[in-house]
Amino acid sequence: MSEVEYTFAVAHIRGLEGRLFSQATIDQLMACKSYDAALDFIIERGWGGMDVERDADAILAVERNKIWETIRSLSVPMDTFDVLSYPDVFHNLKTAIKEVFTGKQNDAFFYEGTVPSREELRDIISRKEFSRLPGNMDRAAAEAFETIFHTHDGQLCDVIIDRACLEAIDEAGRESDSGAIQRYAETSVALADIKIAVRCQKTGKSIDFTRRALQPCSGIDAERLAKAAASGFDAILEYLSSGSFRDAADALRQSPSAFECWCDNYLMEILRPEKYEVFSVGPLVAYVLARENEIRTVGIILSGKLNGLTDESIRERVRDMYV
Repeated sequence: MSEVEYTFAVAHIRGLEGRLFSQATIDQLMACKSYDAALDFIIERGWGGMDVERDADAILAVERNKIWETIRSLSVPMDTFDVLSYPDVFHNLKTAIKEVFTGKQNDAFFYEGTVPSREELRDIISRKEFSRLPGNMDRAAAEAFETIFHTHDGQLCDVIIDRACLEAIDEAGRESDSGAIQRYAETSVALADIKIAVRCQKTGKSIDFTRRALQPCSGIDAERLAKAAASGFDAILEYLSSGSFRDAADALRQSPSAFECWCDNYLMEILRPEKYEVFSVGPLVAYVLARENEIRTVGIILSGKLNGLTDESIRERVRDMYV
């Protein structure tokens, strides 16, 4: 698209950014005394719709669908945003493979609105027609399928698919002309590597298992991180503290939920400069991620109130807002 065409799309997004929840709005939501009061709060601000049941999951699902309805209405190339859907797409691939392996189907385990669709994935996997899958999914699907059927090792199946997902994100970032997508890809893969290393250390995985799971990327030395994971949690913290992710180490020291929150906040901080761009797809990418972050945060607060968590416990999980 030309710079002029993106200018019109960005101008529309600028107007929508004004409707995003600010940190003050999130504080107001936190101040609601009950789950029902919190539901009232978001419904009064237009969340959900006329025919949507009074249920957090239903309302949040509608809001997620609104994101892509908005982007499609701008008449921009939708394949520009494919990289943002990769985590959902590869998750669905894992689910389809495990369904065929177990012989049991459950639609609830799939994310909606992905390409290939749930039914397409089921058909492809059941027929073993992996060449019908896009990008590097065919190779990963074939390897994961053979692995789970020969070893019955669901975790190894996950590692193969998850690594392929990170490879696809990394490749999309390197091939993109958009600075926003480049930063999103670099950051997402780096943060995923840290999460993988911590999980492997906590579960006592071998260094070879960790090496296989990690995706080399900018900002992370995968070999050093794998060795650190094999040495212990303190070694991971020491490695992170020696580089550009020292704040990640601080969050990990605090708690797992604090670290997850830090990861989302870090990504928002990386994308925040897109608020000042005019002539590129960057502000649209940032808006999609900002809305997903907003919806995730509202979901955390609603879930906390429904389950009777303390305000302190909920606040530890509340993300920073884009606006």
